[in-house]
Amino acid sequence: MNKISKILASASLLAMGMLPAGCNEDSPVSNPPVDNKPVEIERGTYARGADVSWLTQLEAEGEKFYSPDGSQMECMQLLKEHCGVNAIRLRVWVNPAEGWNNVDDVIVKARRANALGLRLMIDFHFSDTWADPGQQQTPAAWADLDMDGLKSAVAAHVNEMLTGLAAYGVEPEWVQIGNETRAGMLYPLGSIDNPENFTDLVSAGYDAVKAVFPAAAVIVHLDGGDNQWLYDRIFGALATHGGKYDMIGMSLYPEPDSWQGTVDDMIANINHVTATYGKPVMICEVGMDYREAEACNAMLSDIIARTENLNVKGVFYWEPEAPAGYNGGYNKGCFDNGAPTAALDAFKM
Repeated sequence: MNKISKILASASLLAMGMLPAGCNEDSPVSNPPVDNKPVEIERGTYARGADVSWLTQLEAEGEKFYSPDGSQMECMQLLKEHCGVNAIRLRVWVNPAEGWNNVDDVIVKARRANALGLRLMIDFHFSDTWADPGQQQTPAAWADLDMDGLKSAVAAHVNEMLTGLAAYGVEPEWVQIGNETRAGMLYPLGSIDNPENFTDLVSAGYDAVKAVFPAAAVIVHLDGGDNQWLYDRIFGALATHGGKYDMIGMSLYPEPDSWQGTVDDMIANINHVTATYGKPVMICEVGMDYREAEACNAMLSDIIARTENLNVKGVFYWEPEAPAGYNGGYNKGCFDNGAPTAALDAFKM
C-alpha cells in the first residue's frame, strides 16, 4: 500500500469511527459517522457551496480548523454549522502524481459530505493535474489515443468515479464535464479549434453520467463569468454541433476594489446565456483575497441577492479552507488561522 492509500485508508477508518480520535491540539477531531445507507438530502434549493478538494491533503499535512469560538472542528461540519454551506464540490484527476484528487480520495471526501447531509458536485478535470484556462493536458495514459479512444476513456473514467460513489449510496446532484474549458479540453484533439471533437467529448461524458445517475445535472464550466464573448464561443459551438449538457457553469474572481462592475457584467452575461441557450447557470467558483473579508462578504451577498430569482442554481466558494499562500501562493480562501472569516457569513442570510 503506497503512502496516499495508507492516508486515505486511515481517513476512511477514522470517518467510520474505527480509529480513536481526540480533540486536543495534536490530534484530529472525529469525522462524522459514515456508512453505506443513503442519506436524506434536501435537493433543488439554491446551493451555497464550497469546493474543499484540498481537505484530505491539508489534514494529512496537519492543518486544523476552528469554529468562531475557537473549538476545533472537522472542516465540512464547520462549514455547514457555522458558515451556512449546504453543498460540497470535489475535483477529480485521472492519475495524479501524489494521489490527491484521484477516485479513491474523492470517495473518502464525498462520503464525509454525504454523512453530513451535504449536497455534492463532482468536477472532472480529465487530466492528471490542474485543468484550467492555462492548461488542459491529456492524461499520460491517454496520450496516444485517437478521438474514439478518448471518448471511451472519458466514459470509463466517469463511470469508475460515479459507480464508486453509488456503491456507498452517494449521489451527486451535479457533475461537471471538464473544468474551465474556455478553449476546450484534452488538448490537442479536444481543443475548441476542433469544435466537433470538443462537443463529442462533452457528450460522451454526459452519456456516462446519465447511465449512472440519470437525475444528475451535467455542467459545462468556463472561467470569466463576466465575458459574454467567451460563453457565446463555447456554448454556440455546442449548440451548432448538438452537444449535450444541462447547465452552464461560471467562475468569477473579482478584485476587492472593483467587484461591483465585475458582478454587474456577470449578471448581464447570466441573463444573456440563459435566454440564448435555454439552460440554467451554476456559479461553480468564486473567490477573493482572504484579507478582504468584508468586501468578499459584500460581493457574495450581492451575487446571492441578485441571482436567487434568476435562473441560477447557486454559488460555490473555491477552497475556502486553504491557508494563506497555499499551493504556491493561493490567497483567495476565506479562513484565517484555521477559522472562517466574515466572508461566508453571506451564505447564512
